[in-house]
Amino acid sequence: MRTAKQIACDGWLQVLRIGTLLSVACLQACSTTELLTVPDVQSFGVTDKGQVQHVSKAVPGLTVMTLNMAHGRGDSFHQLLQTTDTTLGNLEAIAAMLNREQPDVIALQEADGPSFWSGNFNHVAYLAERSPYSWAVNGQQVAGIGLVYGTALLSGLELQQPQAITFDPSLAMIRKGFVVSTIDWPGQPDVQVDIVSVHLDFSSEYTRRQQARELIAVMRDRGRPMIVMGDLNTDWHPENSTVRLITDELDLNPHNPEAQGLETFPFSGKRLDWILLSKNLEFSSYRVVADVLSDHLGVVAKVVLKKPAEYALATY
Repeated sequence: MRTAKQIACDGWLQVLRIGTLLSVACLQACSTTELLTVPDVQSFGVTDKGQVQHVSKAVPGLTVMTLNMAHGRGDSFHQLLQTTDTTLGNLEAIAAMLNREQPDVIALQEADGPSFWSGNFNHVAYLAERSPYSWAVNGQQVAGIGLVYGTALLSGLELQQPQAITFDPSLAMIRKGFVVSTIDWPGQPDVQVDIVSVHLDFSSEYTRRQQARELIAVMRDRGRPMIVMGDLNTDWHPENSTVRLITDELDLNPHNPEAQGLETFPFSGKRLDWILLSKNLEFSSYRVVADVLSDHLGVVAKVVLKKPAEYALATY
């Protein structure tokens, strides 16, 4: 039987959660979000790193990863309730994982610029300085009143023609969006692929579907093969799943969407984080990273080009 002290503690934690969520929502609603069409591509130490492009590996293909960084809070309750030293330690753990896994391109969500609640420094730049990445694109889906954060890409390959999109702010109190950039396929500069980092609303499937339609409209116009990665905040099983909508409308393939053991959000046991590929690309490997770096688990995949005959058969 639970004691009165335990019940009182749980009640206080619930009040704290609600209060924190409301305060954050108010800050975000009042903030002025900059709608970026061509954000700055930030280059971190290209000369010092010798323009390292660690995609030149024995095994051909591209290694990609997606991770919701949770504003650098690790698996704690909220970044506002921890010290800057704790945030730095959490980012060091992410950097260590990136150096171990060595993905060529990483899609990040809840990636902070200088924000009062997470140490007032750029988390993406911090990771780039501690890992072999020379290119980054930051999308500021929220920017104002001491908060700067959104989606981002880190890459060892040049990120070309970047765009950052904020979804219609009337759809949700907490603003979401995506960034997209083009890369030349390793060893085949005549093949260009678009890489997306996207974050959809957590609270409403209807809102997610509306946001997904904005993503679909932009990506169709770019006219390239694509790798769409990110926290879609929904799994495969509902018939109206936003993952299904995106794959159907953009003609993308998920990796084994019915599989067990690929859950990325331990709290609910659901698969919320996805990597989706155009038909002329295929997975040669796919796994969930076990490191507990936020409330989400990262996903890493090796992607290869299909041979022309295989691609023609797949699209027949």
